[in-house]
Amino acid sequence: MLKRVAVIITLTWGIFSGPVCAEQRFFKGNTHAHSFWSDGNDFPEMVIDYYHRNGYDFATLSDHNVLPRNYRWMSVQEIKARQVGPGPGAIEKCEARFGPDWIEWKQVAGKRGVILKPLQAYRDQFEAPGEFLIIEAQEISDRSTTGHVHINALNLEHLIPFQKEPVGSTVQVMRRLLRQVAAQEEAIGRPILTHLNHPNYRWSVTAEELAAVVEERFFEVYNGHPDINHLGDESRPGDEMIWDIANTLRLAKLDAAPLYGVATDDSHRYHGGDVSPGRGWIQVEAEGLTPAALIGAMRHGRFYASTGVELSRLSYDSATRVLEFEIVADGEARFRSELIGTRRNYAQADAPASSVIGEVFNLSSDRSVRFEVPSDALYARVTITSTASHPNPSYDYQTKQAWLQPVGWR
Repeated sequence: MLKRVAVIITLTWGIFSGPVCAEQRFFKGNTHAHSFWSDGNDFPEMVIDYYHRNGYDFATLSDHNVLPRNYRWMSVQEIKARQVGPGPGAIEKCEARFGPDWIEWKQVAGKRGVILKPLQAYRDQFEAPGEFLIIEAQEISDRSTTGHVHINALNLEHLIPFQKEPVGSTVQVMRRLLRQVAAQEEAIGRPILTHLNHPNYRWSVTAEELAAVVEERFFEVYNGHPDINHLGDESRPGDEMIWDIANTLRLAKLDAAPLYGVATDDSHRYHGGDVSPGRGWIQVEAEGLTPAALIGAMRHGRFYASTGVELSRLSYDSATRVLEFEIVADGEARFRSELIGTRRNYAQADAPASSVIGEVFNLSSDRSVRFEVPSDALYARVTITSTASHPNPSYDYQTKQAWLQPVGWR
């Protein structure tokens, strides 16, 4: 597996107006994972251990509406209730990894249980400057009158409040939460990154709603949870079409920047049943492995999302509107790269909306790809699809993919 790549190339990313010569490095990370602190089925240190052992450069614990700052008691009964299927459970695996004295036991009301550790109690087991980073986060889990509104917030200092009862529209709830995040970012003086999670989870967030909340710049184009409806259905769009509809509306109607797409695990189960870590991640081209550097790079669009396709080179030149990238070989796998976008005159096209929004401008079956973004395109992005099956699929017949961020829109 390619962990980091260093080459000298010419880059023109995000808001940059001219070519910049830089050393390109990709840092691999997951921004959405759960543990015993909310509805996951493993100890938080074991979740981080998975990403540390499997070639990631950074990982995030984003439990629902909690920051793991204190110690929390959990009964053995509840731990075992989250175990699905045969084999060693969470306690046995944690003791095998960290030793028999690692887990702290405590009796509460006659029940035997364990003490969940806060992040600061195990952080130094994994972190090393420039090698591995843990980013603290919250999945802000709220509801509107029509569905779930879940937003991940990375690099927080304080918990973001949430409503216990649904009040307001999806757009109103999203804006309220994002205002609270923005206020905290200003108060603490460090960047906080948010991304809207799984819009098709119970069909909670439409493309039009996601487009309207222009304050949000990121969303999950892929989420590894099995109940996400990633591909949509006969009457509702999948996550990629949501992306294209939302970006078309933002650029053509709202005079707003497009959304960037992230891929995540949203991992809950780590043993028994549907084991979900390792399904989706991002590769960030940043100057260093710090929260500020990673978030700054992502805000400039310097990253791609993946479920298994990796790149060794990626550049876009806004002067020539040329997008180039190199796909890393993966055994005998073949690749199909599609340049996708919407033209400025899409509303006047004499064709179904499904063929003019998210139109395939060009395609390539090469590993070295050069695309020219059409001059009349509102934006263009790339989906790369491999013939190799995903080793741990979240839906039937899933293959490895990657998604490149929208370009050509400035």
